[in-house]
Amino acid sequence: MAKYVFVTGGVVSALGKGIASASLGNLLKARGLKVVLQKFDPYLNVDPGTMSPFQHGEVFVLDDGAECDLDLGHYERFTDTNLAQIHNLTCGRVYETILAKERKGEYLGRTVQVIPHVTDEIKRRILLPAQSDPTVDVVITEIGGTVGDIESLPFLEAIRQFRLESEPEDSASLHLTLVPYIAAAGEIKTKPTQHSVRELRSIGIQPDFLMCRTSQPIGEEARRKIALFCNLPYANVIDGRDVASIYEVPLTMHEQDFDRLLCKRLGLVTPEPDLTEWRRMVGLILNPPDRVRIAIVGKYIELKDAYKSISEAFIHAGIPNHAGVDQVWIDSESLEAPDVGDARLREIFAGCHGILVPGGFGDRGIPGKVNAIRFAREQGIPFLGICLGLQCAMIEIGRDVVGLERAGSAEFDPGTPHPVIHLMEKQKGIVNLGGTMRLGAYPCQIASDTLAHRCYGRAEISERHRHRYEVNNDYRDVFTRAGVVFSGTSPDGQLVEIMELPGHPFFIAVQFHPELKSRPRRPHPLFRAFVAAALGHRDVASGQTHEKAAG
Repeated sequence: MAKYVFVTGGVVSALGKGIASASLGNLLKARGLKVVLQKFDPYLNVDPGTMSPFQHGEVFVLDDGAECDLDLGHYERFTDTNLAQIHNLTCGRVYETILAKERKGEYLGRTVQVIPHVTDEIKRRILLPAQSDPTVDVVITEIGGTVGDIESLPFLEAIRQFRLESEPEDSASLHLTLVPYIAAAGEIKTKPTQHSVRELRSIGIQPDFLMCRTSQPIGEEARRKIALFCNLPYANVIDGRDVASIYEVPLTMHEQDFDRLLCKRLGLVTPEPDLTEWRRMVGLILNPPDRVRIAIVGKYIELKDAYKSISEAFIHAGIPNHAGVDQVWIDSESLEAPDVGDARLREIFAGCHGILVPGGFGDRGIPGKVNAIRFAREQGIPFLGICLGLQCAMIEIGRDVVGLERAGSAEFDPGTPHPVIHLMEKQKGIVNLGGTMRLGAYPCQIASDTLAHRCYGRAEISERHRHRYEVNNDYRDVFTRAGVVFSGTSPDGQLVEIMELPGHPFFIAVQFHPELKSRPRRPHPLFRAFVAAALGHRDVASGQTHEKAAG
């Protein structure tokens, strides 16, 4: 039977429950256990697919097409596993499921209530990952929101019932709280943590472990005070201090014996984890021998979480290149003013050794992205385009290389005489927005003797998608005659997946989202090659030589 760990948060939001859950999964996996993680979000949206990046951050897409919370990206990266729809649940999906059953008469005329119907559905979903895979040893379930929120109550009540109905050693509770440091007084305060635990206990859940998020070490005295007033052993109070890299968190947890104590609490006998390689990796992240600057031209840069997976993919790609990647965020709208000519673009991109144009939706900022792509193409700066980045590259090349006046996308300019990007045939007539795009992992065939093939090292790949619009096949021939190589397509050849410019030092754009599959110990091939190209561009410009790491 699988063991269950429930992760909750108190005092304030954004304490890092996702990182803590992922780090715990990392340690348990290093101990030889099979671990899966799941995220329960209390909001009423069925999934985050229609939510604004400014509110929610990026939408993380799984292989099966599920649009999920960005914490699932942390789960996959830290545990190097692929998750599925069953690993993300929202309150909206809970109610959608229950109401569908009610309409079918499955409740036999009974009044449908939060208890037991909502809580029973949540408990069913807690069990689902282990039921789907009997080899799972531990299921870690993170509850979104903060203890005390009205929205979270059904989930917490379900956890209370679940723990009451199972054996004590079959589950454990980890609660994250904030221990603020009052600079004027020169001391930390434990009272918010005490109140948060009291709130959780009033619901019927006694935490087995506390992780105290703090900017300063909490110290022995405060730790003992927290343990005493929160009714748990001193050793089970974990110092969750701020670190320079999120990839340090598993190491700080292990240093405090958290993984061993949790295994003891759950009755799991495991060997000590070998974290040698993880420590080496963290060392390279914290102290890279070299540095390179990459410009990211996006439309959601006010909230960096909107591009979380891209940021992490650059960190991963820096490891084999022995380089730290300094990410320079540029608002695409700032590149479309009338006075933005080449001289101004040189000022904006000064010191940058590569340009990335990420995905997005809507027409805002498109001219700026097109300008950035033209500048990268003409100046020989390494370029990587992702999803909308590919579509903008098609527009720019269509106008400035192929000679198609007012070439554009049917999404932004329905009246364009040359819709080089148009709506997928299967998308026509669709009214609902949620879950109706091309979503999830699809195969791609890569042509030999191309940049894409050199990056991947193989002819067939699988990558995750999230889009509605595609390259218009009516224009493929004219682009090919102009020198564009469509190096990756769907197996039937009907959908363009990758395009590149052979005469350029490094110019490649993809319709999928490679960042979603990047892992710290398995950097994505495109990001790895892009960072290497940026280092090479920097060295050519400065007359230096960069030595890349092998393997």
